[in-house]
Amino acid sequence: MISTQRRIGSGFGAHSSTHDVLAGIDLSDTTALVTGGYSGLGLETTRALVAAGAHVIVPARRVDPARAALGDLPGTRVHALDLADQESIRVFADGLLATGRPLDLIICNAGVMAWPKTLVGPGWEAHFAINHLGHFALVNRLLPALTPGRARVVSVASSGHFLSDIRWADPHFRDGYDRWVAYGQSKTANALFARHLDELGAGRGVHAFALHPGSILTPLQRHIPREEQLAQGWITPSGAPAAGFKTPARGAATTVWAATSALLDGHGGAYLQDCDIAEPATGDDMLMGGVKPWAADPQRAARLWRMSAGLTGVDAFG
Repeated sequence: MISTQRRIGSGFGAHSSTHDVLAGIDLSDTTALVTGGYSGLGLETTRALVAAGAHVIVPARRVDPARAALGDLPGTRVHALDLADQESIRVFADGLLATGRPLDLIICNAGVMAWPKTLVGPGWEAHFAINHLGHFALVNRLLPALTPGRARVVSVASSGHFLSDIRWADPHFRDGYDRWVAYGQSKTANALFARHLDELGAGRGVHAFALHPGSILTPLQRHIPREEQLAQGWITPSGAPAAGFKTPARGAATTVWAATSALLDGHGGAYLQDCDIAEPATGDDMLMGGVKPWAADPQRAARLWRMSAGLTGVDAFG
């Protein structure tokens, strides 16, 4: 069932933490996959799920640093995966399917932000390829492992989607490049992916949600110079996060709420923010958030799915 974008009164908010939203929830019979689950918001998400009893699979392009970051965190396994490489995705997915282990949650968390122009694979723009097409192919390939009736896919989008609709005629920036527009397009794609996946997957008991975690300083901003972060108002002159920014534990709260809350039953495909369903955006203030119409449109979502299936050659519902 595709949700309308209206708050449901979850009882949580911008200041809620992963501990708050998982209080009393037992995930001991749950297996989750968290891309990028060893850094920033992904690491906070992994820690929270493990604390609630879940077993967490962490795919990583850099396996040794991932294992070092996770340390002795129980119930976690690291496997090699490069979301920029469609063959790496196939090999990873085939290996996981061969184990016969069911998956209850896939959290599409990994991503890049504001990279210089970079082309990967067959000439795909890197933000679109990694943030969207990599996750699109991964989820489609892993669909047979998703537990019918309880599986959820969570797509970590961003208010960065305010910056761009899908560039239908030129998604790979053949005729010019803007790193922020490229990032924005990929975040719109994350939201549209969840919306159409829920529509397609509902009959199999697979539901999907997209979310804005809030503004948080993490390694995601590593390519953005300090001077630019100051000019954007993200940090104070001392280097501290500006007012309105969340801690990583508060940023990851919406992710784990999306993955576990029974309140979201019947609201599949919704775009979430601050541990609730987001309202439609009424302006252009990205700190206020909300969801722009182009990131919640079912026709755009279906069109993007067709485009993505054509590019990757993967469509579990085709």
